[in-house]
Amino acid sequence: MPRVKGKIEIDQERCKGCGLCISVCPMKVITFSEGFNSKGYHPAEPKYVEKCIACGFCYNMCPDVCITVYREVESA
Repeated sequence: MPRVKGKIEIDQERCKGCGLCISVCPMKVITFSEGFNSKGYHPAEPKYVEKCIACGFCYNMCPDVCITVYREVESA
């Protein structure tokens, strides 16, 4: 059975730190950044990327369209 491996990218400058993506991630991949972006927000960032399954929940939840999801299918 093929295994799905995911990767997400979050546009740190567009993110306003609402946390919606963090709340819907079933694998708890996303956290708030320790730093600030130029607008003064703590943006979300992918921290545990090895756990990402590319489900797309974060992408669908983001009101500012800051998240890009990449999906790679690995053969067994």
